Amino acid sequence: MEQVKALVLRAAGVNCDVETAYALQCAGAEVQRVHINRMIENPKMLDACQILVFPGGFSYGDDVAAGRILANQIVHHLADSLGKFIDDGKLVLGICNGFQVLVKARILPGFGGVEKPAAQPVSITDNDSGKFEDRWIYLEPATSRCVFIEPGRRIYLPVAHAEGKVVTSDETILEKLDAGEHVAFRYVDSQGCEGSFPVNPNGSVDSIAGLTDSTGRVLGLMPHPERFVHPTQHPHWTRLKDQDAPDGMTIFTNAVNFVRQNF
Repeated sequence: MEQVKALVLRAAGVNCDVETAYALQCAGAEVQRVHINRMIENPKMLDACQILVFPGGFSYGDDVAAGRILANQIVHHLADSLGKFIDDGKLVLGICNGFQVLVKARILPGFGGVEKPAAQPVSITDNDSGKFEDRWIYLEPATSRCVFIEPGRRIYLPVAHAEGKVVTSDETILEKLDAGEHVAFRYVDSQGCEGSFPVNPNGSVDSIAGLTDSTGRVLGLMPHPERFVHPTQHPHWTRLKDQDAPDGMTIFTNAVNFVRQNF
């Protein structure tokens, strides 16, 4: 298609929207940052774009629980519009707080689509360390069908969160995540092995760092890909001789390329 269009959703307390918009622009998309109130007033603005991103930050100060208030706005005002957006084959990305929003709105893991919360099969809660974790970590792709992911490419990204621990309501839900390939990324070390803290920075069950829905077109992850879109953002960039494209850019480039090839 001639031009890929993306919306980056803003709300009070969201603070990674500018960096996320920049990453999408670097990938070749035309990007607009939109406040949640404007989208509630005019949900049809979703019709004109192909990628919707919920960026990181602390929406509404993370009052009640991280991402909960923004998730409630989505559920009560935009469920039908966002459900149609996904059904139309378009892409949704949630980063850190945006991932928390997608989970608490039950858009992820997507067992039952966008619906009002009842029993929450998956949630994201306080880190096991009891503190804010700000560090770089490795991620191993856990599925080959998520359109945002480059299969087989282990990536290195920063995390910055106090509530990043993915938990499930019971063992059956965890089995369902694995069986349905809903796990998008797992925390690993530089050799690709799972481990305890600090390899897994928050204590997530099954080392889960990100989830995708049944379509593979919705992705949520706790690490921040928008914070590694230039080589100099790598903490050891001066020691690295040969580099592929910055790992964070792969998420955005894959999304834009998917849209170009399918719309």
